[in-house]
Parts: sequence; structure tokens; C-alpha cells
Amino acid sequence: MPPKSEPQVSDPSDNDYSIDPIFYILRILPFSYLRPPKLRLKIPTVNLPSSMTVFTLILLTYFMVVSGIVYDVIVEPPGIGSTQDRFTGAVKPVVFMPGRVNGQYIIEGLSSGFMFVLGGVGIVLLDLALDKNREKSVKVSFASAGIVFVVIAYVMKEE
Repeated sequence: MPPKSEPQVSDPSDNDYSIDPIFYILRILPFSYLRPPKLRLKIPTVNLPSSMTVFTLILLTYFMVVSGIVYDVIVEPPGIGSTQDRFTGAVKPVVFMPGRVNGQYIIEGLSSGFMFVLGGVGIVLLDLALDKNREKSVKVSFASAGIVFVVIAYVMKEE
């Protein structure tokens, strides 16, 4: 049994289809004596950024997110706190906000974000030290700097 042929129905979404005669006239009349110009436009070429540029942008974004920039903009906490010594009466700076678990001073967020980024850069340096195409002195420098960065970030974040 041959397939049934379906009747041809004009699609109302066609560009030439319209019930309104004024729309038809407005659409056809200007192009009967006007001609669109022939443009020779060049497609702009966009060069991709280098991998180091992308890495830097991602690292800066990570720093801002981990530092709590959004919290700092919304809540507007003070940059650094202060407390008065009971015995001497001297005013001493306070970096970590006491008594509030979900609060922070601006300097507290920036310092913790810097420590996270420092640890991340240390891990990247440790990864670069495993490259077989580098000289041994460069690999040792990368490995030692990476270990130092990771240890500093770990020790400073433990306090």
C-alpha cells in the first residue's frame, strides 16, 4: 500500500503570507523602487586570550569569591576591628571578628582568600615541577617554592 500524500497547506508563518493588504503594500512598495546596498562587511576576528590570561582571570575570580567580596559589598563591615586593653587602656587592632560565626572584617576575608590562593599557586608550582622538559634546577625551584607556599598557606589557615 503506497503512503498517503498529505494535502499541501500554506503555512501562516511564511514571510509572504498576510491577510492585511496594507501590510502587503507596505512590504512590497518600497522595494519596488529602492534597492538595498551591497555591503562588503568583514567578519571581525576575535583572538583567543592566552592560557596564562585565562588562568589569571580565573585565579582573581577565585580570590574574590573566597575572600567574601559579595558579603563585604552587601553587609559593609568595617575594614578592621579594635578593642581596648583593660589594663593599659590602649586600643589594639583586631583582625578576626569575635563572637560572630558568620561575620567577618574586610581584612579577615582578604587574608583568608590570599592564603587559599597561595596554597593553590603552590599546587600549580608542584605540578609544573613534574614537567620532564624543564631543566633540573627549574624543577627544583618550582618544587621547593610550591612546597613552601602550600606549607605557609596550611599553617596560616590553621590559626
